[in-house]
Amino acid sequence: MTVYSISGDWAKVKAGSKTGYVHASFLTNSNPDSNAGTSTPVQTTTKYVNVDKILRSKASKTASILASLARGEKVTVYSISGEWAKVKAGSKTGYVHASFLTNSNPDSNAGTSTPVQTTTKYVNVDKGSHLVLRSKASRSGKILASLQRGEKVTVYTASGPWVKVKARGITGYVLASYLSSSDPDASTADDSNNSSDAQQSNGKVTSIVKKYDLSLDELANIQMKVSPQTDTNERYIRSDAIKLTSHTTGVVQNGNWHIRDGAGTKNHEVGETLKEGTKVTILSTVKGNDGYTWYQISYNKAWKNATKNEVKYYLNPNNFVSDPVRSLQFLKLTSTANLNATEVNQKILAGKGILAGKASAFLKAAKQNGINEIYLIAHALLETGNGTSQLANGVKYNGKTVYNMYGTGANDGNAVQNGARYAYQHGWTTPEAAIIGGAKFISSNYLSAGQDTLYKMRWNPDAAATYGYASHQYATDIGWAYKQVDEIYNLYNLLDNYNITLEVPSYK
Repeated sequence: MTVYSISGDWAKVKAGSKTGYVHASFLTNSNPDSNAGTSTPVQTTTKYVNVDKILRSKASKTASILASLARGEKVTVYSISGEWAKVKAGSKTGYVHASFLTNSNPDSNAGTSTPVQTTTKYVNVDKGSHLVLRSKASRSGKILASLQRGEKVTVYTASGPWVKVKARGITGYVLASYLSSSDPDASTADDSNNSSDAQQSNGKVTSIVKKYDLSLDELANIQMKVSPQTDTNERYIRSDAIKLTSHTTGVVQNGNWHIRDGAGTKNHEVGETLKEGTKVTILSTVKGNDGYTWYQISYNKAWKNATKNEVKYYLNPNNFVSDPVRSLQFLKLTSTANLNATEVNQKILAGKGILAGKASAFLKAAKQNGINEIYLIAHALLETGNGTSQLANGVKYNGKTVYNMYGTGANDGNAVQNGARYAYQHGWTTPEAAIIGGAKFISSNYLSAGQDTLYKMRWNPDAAATYGYASHQYATDIGWAYKQVDEIYNLYNLLDNYNITLEVPSYK
């Protein structure tokens, strides 16, 4: 390809008989595949994020989010393939859209490389409260994290009552009035403050401790016998096991190789062997604890055998009980939230399609079937696409219009027809009848079996303590309960009046 000129991020080029423009960041001085199969070190460059962007685990908009990158943040670029760049930002390696990277800091003055001016502040809310970190400068922004009193944040910019900050590696927005220049607990002065976004409400939280006659290590050993799974990319293989096909890809060579949960033979094998010829993606290169070079890799298996340490992390309630979001995996799903129907209609169900105004039906359904109201509403919102699904809005079956709010029976290839048949068989001819009648099926199986927290649905410690083996578990993903709580938290977060009852396990 012949390059005529470069202006900003774009290059005017001639390719074959055609002249046009391409993004300059996708051009190199040498053939990127000319060294295929060699172990030439990866050449890196430094670039800057020119807008707030998401760092993702894979080169895809649907890949999981690793971190939020702020405008002006410096990243190390390992490679660019198509529209995506593999970068390292802080301690995390992932992918961003290459078109949002520039060679100079977008916030520097007059073309210099002056870094973005930041300040350090502290979360200053009432004791027992927490400050919500949001995705945009609005209370309608998605909740990214809950920040504790005294937590340190980096402040980038202020816009009206909101400030853009980075906390825990996540970039978002908080209300400026809940930040102070010094740690609020470093002095005796009580200058803390509070509002709805500082998450202090009339909500009541009660914790119950349930003791088990087995240790955390014993429970982990029981779980390891049923091959628990994880989608983490923290897997490593020694470099001489891989024949590089590019700077970021390779294939397994010289037989089959064990993979480990860390770089070096002192780390545990994860119970999997990669066969010769398996294709892998190289995420990073590290020096192992055995002196050899190791690759952190991902490969064509989304789910992998979890290590015992990974299992113990998710089993250990102490890792989550102090987190206002993750602690909701211990929410007792058979306990009442004691909600007010008017508040639910105004703050949760408003604008939710067919579900709007139906709070009384949900509260009645929850009371009749012994289900937590928030859990029931969250289930319906998910299954109906916020009240917009075809089944939720009524389907004709045998001459009658029927409704299905929880997707009950909607399976086996023809979800709408099967879900409508199920609703017809149970007489769900009004939205209220579907909400109330369908709730008993939500309580069956797990809740009725005593597995009335998300944690117990996943791990079933009662069965493990009683029988000595894993039984009746909802999922194999070790992070399943951890991942289910965000919507429940978001709904509670909209309300001022509620009850939360947590049942927290305790192991000997």
